[in-house]
Amino acid sequence: MKKLTSRIDKERLLLGIAAPLLAVVAALVVTALVILATGKNPGDAFSDMVTYGFASDSQVYVLNKATTYYLAGIAVAIGFRMNLFNIGVDGQYRLAAFIAAVLGGALTVPGWIAIPLIIVSAMATGALWAAIAGVLKVTRGVSEVISTIMLNSIATAVIAYLLQPGRLGELQQGGTLVSTKPLPSASHFFNIDTGPAGVLDGFVVVAVLVGLAYWFVLGRTRFGFDLRTVGQSESAASASGVSVKKMIATSMIISGAVAGLIGMPTLLNESHQYDNSFPTGIGFTGIAIALLGRNNPVGIALGALLWGFLERTTNHLEFQGYDKEILGVIQGVIVLCVVIAYEVVGRYGLKRQQQKVGAELAAQAAAATKKQEVA
Repeated sequence: MKKLTSRIDKERLLLGIAAPLLAVVAALVVTALVILATGKNPGDAFSDMVTYGFASDSQVYVLNKATTYYLAGIAVAIGFRMNLFNIGVDGQYRLAAFIAAVLGGALTVPGWIAIPLIIVSAMATGALWAAIAGVLKVTRGVSEVISTIMLNSIATAVIAYLLQPGRLGELQQGGTLVSTKPLPSASHFFNIDTGPAGVLDGFVVVAVLVGLAYWFVLGRTRFGFDLRTVGQSESAASASGVSVKKMIATSMIISGAVAGLIGMPTLLNESHQYDNSFPTGIGFTGIAIALLGRNNPVGIALGALLWGFLERTTNHLEFQGYDKEILGVIQGVIVLCVVIAYEVVGRYGLKRQQQKVGAELAAQAAAATKKQEVA
C-alpha cells in the first residue's frame, strides 16, 4: 500500500512539473520562430534578455513591477476561485487610486495616520465599485463580465470629469500636467535603498502580506472552503447550507478591495499624485498573471516576476534593433502555452486516474471470482 501511495504521489508530482515545463518549452520554441520570422537571431535575443534581465538594477525594476502585477493577479484570482470573471479590476484600481490620491492630498495629519487612511480608502472604493457588479449579479442575474466592462468605462469617465482644474485636479509642471494635489512628504510610503541598483518600493511588504492572507483565508478557513465549493458547484454548496448569493457578493467585494491596492505602490512610493500618466491596463495584465499562476499565490508571484522580467528585457531589445511588438507576442504566447499545457496534462492525469481505478476494480472482481471458485 505504501509503495502504491508513493508511486501515485510521484506521478502527481511529475504531472505537476510537466505542465509548466511543457509550457515554457513550447513558449520558447514559438517565440524563437517569431523572432526568426523577423530576420533576427533568437539565440542572441535570449542571451541579451538573460544578461540584461539579471543585472542588479533590472532586478529592482522587476520587483517593483511585480509588486503591482502580483496584487492585480490576486484580485483577479479571488474571482476565479469563485468562478467569477472580474474584468472590472482595471476600473476598480484606477478609481480607488484617484479617490485615495484626492484624500491623501487633503490630509494634514501625521503620516502614521494618513497612510493607513489612504490605503483603507482605496480598498473601500475598490470594494464598493466591485459590489455594484456583485449586487447586480445576485439580484438581477446580470453577468459580471458585462457589468464590470461597463463599470470600467464609467470609472474612466468619472476620473476624466473630476481630474480637471477647478474640480479635483490642478495644473502641475508649468501648466502641462493635470493632477491631484501631491501627497505631503509625511504620507509617502517607505522605500528600500539598494544602492546603485536603485530604490525598491516598500509596498512589496504589503504585497507579501496580501499573498499570505489569500493563501490562509482560501486554504485554511471555513469561508475559503465555502468559496471554493460555490465555485466548483453552486448546487452542492447550496445543498450543504451555503448561501450562494452571499458568497458571490462577498467574493466580488473582496476582489474589489484587493484591486484597490493595485495603484498604491505607484501612488505611495513613486508618483505621490494621480495624473493622466497613471498606469492603466494593469487589471487586464492581472487576468493573464492569474491564469499563469493557476490562482495559486506562489504561482501568481512567479507569473508577476516573469511579466516584469519580460517587460524589462523586451523594452531593452527594442533598442537593440528588435521589433517593439515582440513583448506582446511573447506574453500572448506564454499565456496560451500555459493554458494549453495545463489542459493537456490535466486530461492525461484524469485518464491515468481512470485507468488505475479501472485496473483496481478489475483486480478486486478477479479476486472475488477466484474465491468463489475455490469455495
